[in-house]
Amino acid sequence: MPSPLPALIVVDVQRAFDEWEAAGKRRNNPDAVARIVDLLAAFRTNRTPIFHVRHEGTKPTSSFLPQNSGYAVKDEAREQGGEPVIVKRVNSAFIGTNLETRLREAGIATLVICGATTNHCVETTTRMAGNLGFDARLVRDATWTFDRIGPDGDAHSAEEIHAMTLSNLSGEFARIVTTDDVIASFAAK
Repeated sequence: MPSPLPALIVVDVQRAFDEWEAAGKRRNNPDAVARIVDLLAAFRTNRTPIFHVRHEGTKPTSSFLPQNSGYAVKDEAREQGGEPVIVKRVNSAFIGTNLETRLREAGIATLVICGATTNHCVETTTRMAGNLGFDARLVRDATWTFDRIGPDGDAHSAEEIHAMTLSNLSGEFARIVTTDDVIASFAAK
């Protein structure tokens, strides 16, 4: 029988993104990490499962190589005792890991997903969660991305990319929610 409690999936809140910003990359949603901290506090207070996901780079130039400073988790989002860390090497937290098995064995049906970046690992993990039959909820104010140049040389702002990703996922793969929505859902139980 599925658990009525959701699990929080915190995707790739790692220092590499701070390094990208310091190097001049522009991002949206500057309060995203503070919202992730709020989610972590709510899930811990309500004693509900939290899974931390880390990206381990495989290319020699990756900011996420384990020996590089960017691999480390941001201090404010660090796991606490008993909170598992899932290490992935591709965009989805479900590929090459035991995340799905752990969730199924715990009877967890609802996933609250946050982290970085909206249009890469968060999106891929959210799509797969929906395809695997989980009730996925993507927290719009607890994720962020960066400006990008498209294949035709067109500049796309982080805000545009974030909004389009949420639009693409909404309804078919996930419910798009806010941190306040998630915290209020605990109070309603």
